[in-house]
Amino acid sequence: MELQLKGYGLTTAQILYRMPDHQALLQTYIWQHYDIAPDFPEMRSFLKFWQEKLDGPLHSVRYVHRKLISATEWRALKGELILH
Repeated sequence: MELQLKGYGLTTAQILYRMPDHQALLQTYIWQHYDIAPDFPEMRSFLKFWQEKLDGPLHSVRYVHRKLISATEWRALKGELILH
């Protein structure tokens, strides 16, 4: 919740990469993390790690981002309703 209040939203990336032993075959990896649009520092950091440390070369990355909480969803309470 704290990250969401700081502007983070849920980012989901579909990563297609080539199999290290069979370059003609593509494999899918799904990555999800809280990140800040439009720079996406968390996703960029993960992709940098992938390229430096893992054997399967990246083919493509598709992503979606959803800010779960925005300023328009919060409002001041004007009254109170008590039942029973």
